Amino acid sequence: MKVHLVDGTYELFRQHFGSAHRRDESGRAPGPYDATVGVLTSTLQLIEDGATHIGVASDHVIESFRNELWAGYKTSEGMLPELLHQIPVMEDSLIAMGVTTWPMVEWEADDALGAAAHVADRDERVEQVLIITPDKDLGQCVTGTRVVQYDRRKREIIDEDAVREKFGVGPASIPDYLGLVGDTADGFPGLAGWGAKSTSLVLARYEHLENIPAEASLWEVDGLRGAAKLAKTLADDMELAILFRIIATVDRDVPVGRVDDWRWNGPSDDFEAVCEKLGVPALAHRAMALAPG
Repeated sequence: MKVHLVDGTYELFRQHFGSAHRRDESGRAPGPYDATVGVLTSTLQLIEDGATHIGVASDHVIESFRNELWAGYKTSEGMLPELLHQIPVMEDSLIAMGVTTWPMVEWEADDALGAAAHVADRDERVEQVLIITPDKDLGQCVTGTRVVQYDRRKREIIDEDAVREKFGVGPASIPDYLGLVGDTADGFPGLAGWGAKSTSLVLARYEHLENIPAEASLWEVDGLRGAAKLAKTLADDMELAILFRIIATVDRDVPVGRVDDWRWNGPSDDFEAVCEKLGVPALAHRAMALAPG
């Protein structure tokens, strides 16, 4: 079996802006639940394509324990109201469709995805785990070709070789990489002067922050400029880099259940009423037609 783990928050955004583009082309007035319908439809498409075990993680609230670690960490401030409004609607609709759903409050969707990928990876019955998001944070969860990311928009598999090609480091170094480079989307800046190229060169050699020699003269890194300045910045701000690494590290202690819990057995009796409310009654019939047995 294959396990499909979907980043519901990302998918909601993807569907919202995709449906906005389609509306512009058709001239149709926007609907209040277009993005939710898009998520349901795309999830049902996975099932039509053969997916049997599915879990969807979402940020029920945008804030998490990471906001206590760094004041500038991302919040819901500035988010489109129509997207914030649809998060619980999407979650409830997925649950009614019979899809295992993890609405995150203390943790983030990334944490649930990482935890589920870890559980699935340890299950010998699982052939492959597909984490359906292009989010670079989840690159740390990739293992060979067994646990991979899948970018649905580009129809692209991101395995361990692809992570190395993109970032210059392996999955285990992604939190260290983000600790140095920062992540503007998540609201933490990294260390001054540490760009993508210098970071990948240094971590390709030393893998983790603690392994980097304190003195630049001891660095065994070819093609690196400004090593002395980088070394001083790291020495001065090592605690900050480690804090950012903690923030960037996926917490795999989220309770997500077992692989067997994620099997899709068809929609609940409530799904027809949900689809009526969303204005897509045909979706309920489509789901019922796919239900096992």
